[in-house]
This record gives sequence, structure tokens and C-alpha cells, in this order.
Amino acid sequence: MALFGTKKAVLAAATAALALALSACGGGGGGTASPVASPTFAAGSTMDTLAKAGTIKIGTKFDQPLFGQKGLDGKPVGFDVEIGKAIAAKLGISADKIEWVETVSANREAFIEQSRVDIVVATYTINDARKQKVDFAGPYYEAGQALMVNKDNTTITKPEDVTGKKVCSVTGSTPAKTIVEQYGAELVPAATYSACLEPLRNKQVEAITTDNVILAGFVDKEPDAFKLASEETFTKEPYGIGLKKGDTTFRNWINDQLEAFELDGTYKKAWEGTAGKVIKTVPELPKIDRY
Repeated sequence: MALFGTKKAVLAAATAALALALSACGGGGGGTASPVASPTFAAGSTMDTLAKAGTIKIGTKFDQPLFGQKGLDGKPVGFDVEIGKAIAAKLGISADKIEWVETVSANREAFIEQSRVDIVVATYTINDARKQKVDFAGPYYEAGQALMVNKDNTTITKPEDVTGKKVCSVTGSTPAKTIVEQYGAELVPAATYSACLEPLRNKQVEAITTDNVILAGFVDKEPDAFKLASEETFTKEPYGIGLKKGDTTFRNWINDQLEAFELDGTYKKAWEGTAGKVIKTVPELPKIDRY
């Protein structure tokens, strides 16, 4: 496991104002490597097509502190964004030639299938149902599902406590499915996780559920309003890079780059420049699933 287990306390202790810092720094991010000069790829491959075009469309979230959040300059920043930049650089594409497409949980598969994006790097949990529609490279990170409640809430400390209670999560997300099917919560769906904040604040719902790193970002921004219900997570959420179904050559190439990023320090630099401003321990790259 990359970060969690014995390292969960690190996340729970994260109290620095990362999201504000990321917004203030605009598109600076983790400062990934410069683009490769004149890379060459097999003719007709996706890598060759993108390299020759000199641009790439990357889907990411714009409202996820730590991983993908729109900065003051309108460009997204975060760990997912830096991973996207690093992949683009290996194609010879500079950061200013990336077209960032806001991609929420409910439309990630559709955007890939419709070629509205070339890849999706957006806290995108790999699972078998999604593999029926798209392919995944990675995982490049492993998170875990948790609950966020109002600061004064003392009744919810574990997922079993939300049975029969209203819980907000994003339409089409893995956490939404889990909290309903496994723990009997009444789902209040939203388009984005940030859209769940006001219903929680106003006590229209009793909790928000998603991956703990996402919730930690919201707690970090408003520590007097919200808290994690517990330090413990109750799922494993391996984040992968989504791409067109059947493009095995492209998937294998991205997997090779992810492994290289850990060896050459790109992964560590991307983490430390973004999520590492709060979560100091650099996670290890999870074992790549070369299915």
C-alpha cells in the first residue's frame, strides 16, 4: 500500500493550508521535467499521433484540493496535474500545450469514449466495471474511502454509523456505490464533491464520503467547520490513468513512464510540490497492474 495503513496518521495530522497555497502559486505545481526533444514512436501509435500534433487533451478535476484544483490563473494544479504534465513531457509536449478539460466523476468514461480527452488523470479509481468501457494505466496512487462530517458531529465515527442516514457523494463514483450498497446510506448525489459542502454545512446531509485525500483537502481549507469522522479508511482506491479501450500499446507505454518516474525522481518531485505540502511522507508507486 502506498501511503495508508501505518501512514494514515500522517494524513490525519495534515493541517497546512495547501489548497490556498496551490491557488496562490497558479500553475507552478511540482515542476515536472522538461519535454523530451523530438521523441520518436512507432508510426500510427497514439504516442506518435500526439507527439506530432504537439498537444494533448487531459481530463482532470478542477475542485479537488491536493490533486486537481483550478488555480487563480484558471489552470489546474495538484498531484494529478503534475502526473499529466510528466506524461505529456515524455511525448515532447510542454505544459503550455496541454489542453486541460474539466472532468467530473460522472463523465470520465464518456469523455474518453467520445475522444473529448486523450487521457484522464482525475482521482480515477480502477475497477472491473470501468474496465468494460475504458483501459487503465497504473495505479499511480492508492487512496482509501472515508467520511467527512461537521466539526460538532459526535455520532458518526465509522461507516456503519451512516446506515439510513443522508450522505452526499458524487454521481457515478465508487464511494457513492459503496456507501449505499455496503453500508445502507441514503445517497444525496452531487455533480462534484465541492457541491456537497453546503448541504453538509447546513445539515441537509450528515456526511460526505469519498477518498480520504480529497476530504483532507476540504478539512484543510475549513478546519473549524469540518473534520474526518475517523483516521481509518474502509476501502482501497487505486488511482489509474484512463484511456481509450483497447489501446494496449499506449497503456503499456504510460505504465513504463510511471515506473520511470519513480526511479528518476519525477514522482517524488511531483508529490512534494503538491500534496506533499501537507502529506510529508512521499508514497511509493503502487505495483503496476499490467493486465
